[in-house]
Amino acid sequence: MAAASIASVLKSYSGPITLLCLAIFVQLVVLPSSFPPSHYDVLGIKMYSSIEEVTEAYEKLSARWSPSAKIPVTLDCIKIRYAFELLTNPLWKRDYDRFGIDEHLHVIDKVKEHSLGKSFSDIDLPLLDDSNSGTRADVFNVITTEDFQTIIGSNKAWLIQVYSSGSSRCAQFSNDWKRIAGLLDGVAGSGMVELGEDQLAAYLAERRSTGQPFFRNGLPSLIAFPPGCRSSSCLLRYQGELLVDAVADWFAMTVLGLPQILYYSKESLGQKLLAKSDHHKVKVIFFSKTGERAVPFLRQAAKDYWTYASFSFVLWREEESSIWWNMLEVESAPAFVFLKDPGAKPVVHHGAINSSEFLNIMEQNKYQDLPQLRSVTSMELGCDARAYSRAGIDTTTWYCVILAGRPSLELNKLRETMRRVQSLLRSEESNVANSDLPTSSMPAAKALKDKRLTFTWLDGETQKTYCSFYLHSEYSYETCGPRRDLNDVPRVFIVRYKLNFTENETKVEKKPKTIWDTLQDDVDPASQLVARYNGSNDIPEIIQWVSQIIKDGDSNDLPFFRAKTPELIPEDANPIWSRGAQSIRSKTKGMKQRTQRIIDSIYDLLADPRLGPSLLLGALISSGSIWWQRSKPTQSNQPPTQSNQPSTKERLRPKRRNSSRLSNQDIPPSITDVEPKDAHQILSSDSNSE
Repeated sequence: MAAASIASVLKSYSGPITLLCLAIFVQLVVLPSSFPPSHYDVLGIKMYSSIEEVTEAYEKLSARWSPSAKIPVTLDCIKIRYAFELLTNPLWKRDYDRFGIDEHLHVIDKVKEHSLGKSFSDIDLPLLDDSNSGTRADVFNVITTEDFQTIIGSNKAWLIQVYSSGSSRCAQFSNDWKRIAGLLDGVAGSGMVELGEDQLAAYLAERRSTGQPFFRNGLPSLIAFPPGCRSSSCLLRYQGELLVDAVADWFAMTVLGLPQILYYSKESLGQKLLAKSDHHKVKVIFFSKTGERAVPFLRQAAKDYWTYASFSFVLWREEESSIWWNMLEVESAPAFVFLKDPGAKPVVHHGAINSSEFLNIMEQNKYQDLPQLRSVTSMELGCDARAYSRAGIDTTTWYCVILAGRPSLELNKLRETMRRVQSLLRSEESNVANSDLPTSSMPAAKALKDKRLTFTWLDGETQKTYCSFYLHSEYSYETCGPRRDLNDVPRVFIVRYKLNFTENETKVEKKPKTIWDTLQDDVDPASQLVARYNGSNDIPEIIQWVSQIIKDGDSNDLPFFRAKTPELIPEDANPIWSRGAQSIRSKTKGMKQRTQRIIDSIYDLLADPRLGPSLLLGALISSGSIWWQRSKPTQSNQPPTQSNQPSTKERLRPKRRNSSRLSNQDIPPSITDVEPKDAHQILSSDSNSE
């Protein structure tokens, strides 16, 4: 019975006992490792003592370490000497006192391994070498507190490095930081904050439970502010290795939300990119020697030009150089190639390039040589009756030669023919003064030069309604809409656009009286006349036909016919990586960031000096609550006479409940206060005798 009683007690108090054990473990094991003795404690002086006090304390402790004494070196000797050297360096002392930064601790273990057992005079002093520290010569784009208030919160993202002039790690990272800042040029801002900028450095630091600011991974510390971020709640801290490729990739994906650009081999490039990517897009291929991931400004270009181009990377190998030369005319890496129309010569650029140079080249090559007429290009190409021509808003008449057809081999052949027509008219010989073209072809060449003529092609399968609007049913069966049989006939037609400025100026706005008046006001402002080409694929004949159409359209008084042109169907959906890319990304978003935050929170909780006392207090409260519950008297301790008899309240309660439920009709007359009508008093024998 005694053993059972002890087991019952232990079971009841298992919770408090567990909390007590945890409290003891935290106080004796966890907290000492989280709060080791400071270097001031090693010297036996108070925290934040001056350099003079540090020197005085060291001289007292090292008085017995004279070379003649030949006293063996102990770990305490090494720690005292280390504390002296660290705390007498003004920069190291400042970083240690304010932010707890001590990046030389590995020296203690190194000296301990090689010097224990030797005399103190045999140790190579000083223990710490400050020749590798100092980054003053490599500092640029320094941010002060005043600068920070003006740059943060704008539409531009920022990457900030917190550094110390006395840190050797920051000095070693300086060259990599220059490369990172160069890669971010044109995409985001970059700057450096020195720990001497005390208020700003403390704002950028994390906080311990004691309130002391600290940098979890030491220095240098990289902190990013997404576009629009104005407070510390949305900043992001880099936790990975300090490598150029890793930092740039993290900033591009996590902070800016930019897409990745994948690598392809010589086999997969043709199978997965060229064959399966959108046929209306220019293919941009980068050749890299290092295999590093795409830099941020290339990813930004891939995002901005995704409706015009597809981007890819290829790792350059010398053994494959002949293949790339024969296929794309690439001699070496780095290089990038633009692949445009089928059969067109690739545009190749060799050598490294910066952001502004690449954007200029990209803008010049975002279209195919024969651009596609799409919803995003119609206004730029001038093939839109609701806009103006490429020649300017004052242009009255302009033309658009459109090649329509389903994607097929026949369409590709005719695209190449029309591209040669355009190239011939655009060449140097197409000038009016020095031309080998027939005189009758000059109207087309001059219109192209004046930007009144545009050559383009239309996907008749995707743009079925638009294609049928210009070709009509008798011509559109074999050209527009989904393929119905093996016959596929691409067709060429030209649209003349004409504005009537006089009509637009004299038009008076009035209330529509009929449905017909409403429909008339809903048409496009420019008149459209369509002419279909029915000749051969001979280039001179096509040029002659285009020139004649332009000559007649400019000189003859043709009818002014307006209509409502169908809308072009957007061919590209929004990419997945673009969803929410412009929103502010806090450190709590994303599985990886959330997991890291939980780990850091657990680590900070274990290092909280209040944890042990809190666990001890919980153990005391829970044990007291259990003792109180166990000490209460139970029903088994009451007298038997009382346990079998209901209390006064229990006896009265059912009576009260029953009396409340009974009505006056249910109560017998003998127990009511009201006397029944037929009642009478029966006299007793005693009353008669009186």
